[in-house]
Formats: sequence, C-alpha cells, structure tokens
Amino acid sequence: MSAQISSPAPGAVVALLKRLHFYVGLFVGPFLLVAALSGVLYALTPQIEEHLYADALHSGSRGPNLTLAEQVAIAQAQIGNARLTVAAVRPAPKAGDTTRVMFSAPTLGESENRAVFIDPVSGAVRGDMTVYGTSGVLPLRTWIDQFHRGLLLGDVGRLYSELAASWLWVAVLGGLMLWAVNRARARPGARSLRGWHASAGLWLALGLLFFSATGLTWSQYAGDNIGVLRAWYGWSTPSVATSLGHASSMPASMKMPMDEHAEHHMHMAAHGAPGALDAALFDSVLSSARSAGIDAAKVEIRPAKSADTAWVVNEIDRRWPTHVDAVAVDPQSLKVIDQVRFEQYSLPAKLTRWGIDAHMGALFGLANQLLLVAFASGLAVMVVLGYLMWWRRRPTLAPQLTLFDAWRQLAPAARLGVIAVALALGICLPVLGVSLVCFVLADVWLSVRASPNVLSQAQA
Repeated sequence: MSAQISSPAPGAVVALLKRLHFYVGLFVGPFLLVAALSGVLYALTPQIEEHLYADALHSGSRGPNLTLAEQVAIAQAQIGNARLTVAAVRPAPKAGDTTRVMFSAPTLGESENRAVFIDPVSGAVRGDMTVYGTSGVLPLRTWIDQFHRGLLLGDVGRLYSELAASWLWVAVLGGLMLWAVNRARARPGARSLRGWHASAGLWLALGLLFFSATGLTWSQYAGDNIGVLRAWYGWSTPSVATSLGHASSMPASMKMPMDEHAEHHMHMAAHGAPGALDAALFDSVLSSARSAGIDAAKVEIRPAKSADTAWVVNEIDRRWPTHVDAVAVDPQSLKVIDQVRFEQYSLPAKLTRWGIDAHMGALFGLANQLLLVAFASGLAVMVVLGYLMWWRRRPTLAPQLTLFDAWRQLAPAARLGVIAVALALGICLPVLGVSLVCFVLADVWLSVRASPNVLSQAQA
C-alpha cells in the first residue's frame, strides 16, 4: 500500500497502478474491512441462530403431523385480530422441526413478514417473530445482513458495500500485477509486511474476485446494469408462470424472471383479503407438487395473489444446488400448469444461482461457511497489513507522482486507452467512476499540500 516511487522511477504503467493501488487501500480499505468482518459474522449466523432460536425452530414432539390446514388455522388464531394475510407456509422439513407460517401486512417494514412457528405434532405455538425477505431470515441474521449491506442506513448505506465491491477486483488484479513486476527484485527468504501482504493476496485472489463479482450483483447501480445485461442476453433465472389458462402455453422467454436476491430485498405480496383463504388447499397443493417431482424436504407454498393466478411451490434447500425447482398449481383443478427445473436453467443462470448461494454461505452448508470465514478474515488481515505498511513508511515518503503525472508519462495511445477504460468502467460501475474522480482530485490536493513544488515540477 506504500505510495513511495523508487528511484529510478518504474514504468509509467507500473507507477499508475501503484498509485491507484495505494489509494484503493487508503480510502476504500475501511469499507472493505467492515464488509469483511460483518461477512465473517454473517457466515457464522446459522449455528448461532440454531441455539438462539432453538425453541422456535425445533420441537421434541414425535408422532403423526397435523394437516397443514390445521397448522395454518392455529397460526391464524395466534395472530388474532391483527388480520394479516398468509404470505407463505414452510412445512416442517423433518421430524423435530417446526412449521413456519408467514403473514404479510402493510404495517410491517419493507420485505418483513410475521412468522408463527408451529409444532406440527402437538400444534403448540413455538415462536412468533418478524422475519425478513422470502427466505424468512430470522432477526439476528436480518440485523447482520442489513449492516453488511448498508450499515443499517437503508439505500444510502448500500453505497458503502457497492464501493467496496466495485474496487475489490481492481485492488486484487492491480496487486497481482505489482507482485509480478516486483518479485524479481525480492530478496530470497525475506519476510516483511509487504511480503506477507503479497502472499496473502496470491492465496486469496480467486476468492476475493468471486466476492467482488457476486457482491456487485446485489448493488444498487452496478447491480441494475448487470440485471439489464443478463436480461438482454437471456441469462435471467426463469420462474414459473402463474396466470391461469396461459402458463402452460407461455414460452420460457416470456416468463417473469426470478430474483435470486429475494433473500434480501423482495416483498412478499399479500394474497387476497384476510379470511378468504381456503387453508385446506395447502395440503392439496403440496400433494400435487410432490406428484410433479418437487421432492426436496424444504419447500415453500405461496398462495395465489389473485383469483386468476396459481399457487406456487418452490424448493428452498440452498445447500444443494439442484434443489431450486418450482411448480405452479391451479387451486381449482389441482393440476400443475407450469414448472421450472434446475436443468432448464441456462449456464449463466446456474452460475448466478450457485454464486449467490455461495456468497451467502448456504451452498454445501458448513464447508461453504468455513471458506467464507477464511477468505473474509484474510481480506481483513490484508487491509490491516496495508495500513501498517503505509504507517511505517509514512514519515520517510519521497516526493510522489500523482495519478495525473503517471498518466502523462504514458504514450499517447495508452493515455487514450486509460481514458476509454475509465469511462467504460464509470458507466458500468457508477460508484467506481465517481470515486475515481474523487481519487484524482484527492491525489492532486494531497500532493500539492505535501510539496508545493510537485505540481510545478510536473508542469515543467
């Protein structure tokens, strides 16, 4: 992370990369550190929640289960006069687990639902709490998730995580290039902060690039651009069509794409007026879905949004990459009118699904969590090492080339190339583009402040 330019000065491209790498570490480093540490905590939440919410998630009762209709009725009685609408039901996946009945209402916060946890054997209410998103994230993980994504500041706070994700891949690739240039000059067996920083970067490079790419898909501005690109090339994740009488004949390209980030920000729509729901349909619809090949233990049943739409049953076991099938069921005839299988996904859609689940630590369970903890912890260590390197060398820094000075030393064609790349990245990744302008302005200001003669020397 050092900003010193050695003598004789390296090539203009290397000087440009070195200065940019320094500024990414200096200014984006704190955001990367927060994202890494909160990511470590998020990756560990499944085990924490298993203990913290054990009473709501599990039951010691054994025996035949009540019907889903009976369990929904118990949950509705628990709600009482709140008059919330049933948004989804998640049957107990195995013996000893509880059934989750989720309700939606305008009075709840954005993407929030009220979940009632029912013992499927005794019918006892085991828990009643607010959950978040279509994944039904519990309160602890909701808080950590929102802090990780936006520092609990809403959409404004999401700029921090987009800034970190936008620059992480630049820092990684730039660091690899600098390592390749400098390794010939490294002393054999030498151990230093710079050496540890570089070694950690080499070991973590692929994982950090993965974090950057998947993190950008969640971002506000870059994420929207990525969504447009995926839709343009037909890479969006398909979802079942629910319009009755039209779903089976609708081509796949015309179906509404599914939002893979629903765990974080999708609303659950209200499903008709309270009291209008036939709870017995939960059992019948699930039976139809099972007959159509929905065989995962973890499923979610969503009632129809209106009288002319179908019910939807989704597989939701993110530990296994193929357990994401879905069917739409006509509540009148109980026939499956449309279905989407994982094998029907395009390769980009499959990679997106796997990438998002892996970023969340859900893919393959504990192994995925441990990898996340290792890579996020490594990123945090790299940031700290970078600041230590800067702090140790700070008192003896020689006069420095600014980004503009390094750019001026490039060949004319290379100058145009740098401008073209910067403009393209600024359009695709707006937060990166705006922050790059800030880097240039800060670079010139700090250089002038440190040495009033630097600017005049550069202009000579």
